[in-house]
Amino acid sequence: MKFLHILALSLLSLCSLQAQEGISFEHGSWEEALAKAKAENKVIFMDAYTTWCGPCKMMSNNVFTEASVGAFYNEHFINAKVDMEEGEGPGLADQYGVMAYPSLLFIDGDGELVHRAVGYHDAEPFIELGKTALDPDKRLSSMSMRYVKGERSPEFLYQYAMSAMNAMDPKAEQVALAYLKTQNDWNTEENLLLIFQVASGAEPELFDYIAQNRAAFAELFGEENVNAQLHQFIINSLDPNETDEQETFRKADEAYRKAFPEDAASMSANFRMNYYGMLGQMDKFAEEAVAYFSQHPSNDPNELNNISWAFFENVDDKKMLGKAVEWAEKSVSLDDAYYNNDTVASLYYKLGNKKKARKAAERAIQRAKESGEDYSATQELLERINEM
Repeated sequence: MKFLHILALSLLSLCSLQAQEGISFEHGSWEEALAKAKAENKVIFMDAYTTWCGPCKMMSNNVFTEASVGAFYNEHFINAKVDMEEGEGPGLADQYGVMAYPSLLFIDGDGELVHRAVGYHDAEPFIELGKTALDPDKRLSSMSMRYVKGERSPEFLYQYAMSAMNAMDPKAEQVALAYLKTQNDWNTEENLLLIFQVASGAEPELFDYIAQNRAAFAELFGEENVNAQLHQFIINSLDPNETDEQETFRKADEAYRKAFPEDAASMSANFRMNYYGMLGQMDKFAEEAVAYFSQHPSNDPNELNNISWAFFENVDDKKMLGKAVEWAEKSVSLDDAYYNNDTVASLYYKLGNKKKARKAAERAIQRAKESGEDYSATQELLERINEM
């Protein structure tokens, strides 16, 4: 019995040791965490997460449980895990400007944010992040103060720009531009990487540089990625509070001419269409869609299908629906698949053309069977068609 008792205690100790290998998080209130940090002269590490965030779950399961991570963070930090959508979370999200998940925040006992980063980090980079947060010369709050006081050495500016970018700090682009102005050659691989990572559209000079040097960026990052980035910059640069839609269109047209001179007209027309769709002004969306395809015929089956489906869902005018049928049938001619045959069937059903609707629905179901796709929605549509 004595042996069994010793064995049980040993197993209990082993389980306890294993359970403590990872990060040990506080379970009290935020005020209690602040008080403990102040009393122990430590910084709080806050895992700002949500329950639906995939990378948050990955860090909890794969990184916070690592023995090396636990050893470092338990020694140097007061650790808090806060759901940004529950309890104290929403208030803390507002206070610390949490906009993406996971946000990895480092906060002193006075509640001042000293460092931050965003996104999934493997164990080793996560430990390095903690070391940076502990270093008064490297943490974001210190770098911000040094920048405000006028420090402009290239090494400092580069480090600050990268740290600010990793924290999704809006100052990142401004700091990166300050760094680039210390450089004689922006076209080095290191500088191109910085520009592409940091630029968001807030600094027109960086947007212009990428637009004028697309080939160099495309060689490093791929043409498709560069084009997508430029397009996103244009969207980001537009003022969502602008009430004059013609002024919005003027700015978009100018940006597209800079970034995509060879395709500016079609991209501007596409922007106008999507602009009205985003606002829910479906009559204007339909008009712009007709103008877009009339002036810039598409051979992209997905684009043709997507806009045709938007017409099915939002447009009742029969003449407009007839245009959508033309686009959907062109999509089928380019890619005879389940998804676009279903759109053709739906449009003909909405137009009241039983014969053509049934034919398209049956073709859609056949394509779905061939590709192993779920066609239950089209089967229900076919039943409604047969009841017409």
